[in-house]
Amino acid sequence: MKRLLAILFIAAGLAAGAAQAERIKDIASVAGVRPNQLVGYGLVVGLNGTGDQTTQTPFTVQSIRAMLAAQGVTIPQGQNLQLSNVAAVMVTAELKAFAKPGQTIDISVASLGNAESLRGGTLLMTPLKGADGQVYAMAQGQLIVSGFGAGGDDGSRITVNVPSAGRIPNGATVERSVPSPFAMGESLVLNLHTPDFTTAQRTAKVINETLGPDTAQAVDAVSIKVRAPKDTDQRVSFVSFLEKLQVDPGDAPAKVIVNARTGTIVIGSHVRVQPAAVTHGSLTVTISEDPQVSQPEPLSGGETVVTPESDVEITQEKSPMFLFGPGTELSEIVNAVNRVGAAPGDLVAILEALRQAGALRAELIVI
Repeated sequence: MKRLLAILFIAAGLAAGAAQAERIKDIASVAGVRPNQLVGYGLVVGLNGTGDQTTQTPFTVQSIRAMLAAQGVTIPQGQNLQLSNVAAVMVTAELKAFAKPGQTIDISVASLGNAESLRGGTLLMTPLKGADGQVYAMAQGQLIVSGFGAGGDDGSRITVNVPSAGRIPNGATVERSVPSPFAMGESLVLNLHTPDFTTAQRTAKVINETLGPDTAQAVDAVSIKVRAPKDTDQRVSFVSFLEKLQVDPGDAPAKVIVNARTGTIVIGSHVRVQPAAVTHGSLTVTISEDPQVSQPEPLSGGETVVTPESDVEITQEKSPMFLFGPGTELSEIVNAVNRVGAAPGDLVAILEALRQAGALRAELIVI
């Protein structure tokens, strides 16, 4: 039996009363101050024969015709375009909060058709739109592709990373800014990154103790409403001050998270086990075949016969039973499971059995 491959002890929250204070800047964000996703459709040209096969991607041909028509070039109807240096792509970007026209942002480019590689290609001017259909940025530039592929005449091929996707640093220019509610109203709202009623209450309490009563109010497990100056300059200074305040976050709930694919198990520090007895064993059956050949005597007229001979061996590991007492903590759980010698798959079974028995005082999450 293999030893336990992976048990990671992550203190989701330190012992009560010993939690480390964190800045509001690290645990919360101002409502409305967020990035926005942009997307666009474009063409990459200049590929070395690794573009779309136009016979299989008709939308690439349509895009080429439309692009050339916009440039004043007319292609006769019925003309069959056979191009291998052009690829249809989707362009995505993230427009940061408060981004202003004239600033640049990074973009990602990915093949939409059957192009083999975008290496060496150039993205033509592509409008990037938001969820409202408005154009917020224009993208264009030389692609940086980390992946590459090579093939032989016999059909063999090797590919490293992903050659059909790339990036263009500062490849798009912002053309329109997104309206922000930051300077609107008499108050602003802080949203916690991790919902927690205790953290919300403590955050509001720290703000009120620092800036005066009724300055902040916890709305729910996520939001804290804070009265703020109306003047934009004063509001920026006000938020800068708020971000530096120290808050003791509430303890995280008791959870056990199991990644069944990698065998990684994360156990929170507040996981407890009620009284329970656990035993673990593994039954191994080994079957080996040793065929025996029976050869007849010379001139006897007999036939050679192969007689199968099987050897079956059954081994069962002797695993001790261990007892969990009331309020058993994480370190005891880990030590007990290690003594048994459980592999990650076996540990999942043990934790699931404890949960079914009502002895595991934690939420078991298998991903």
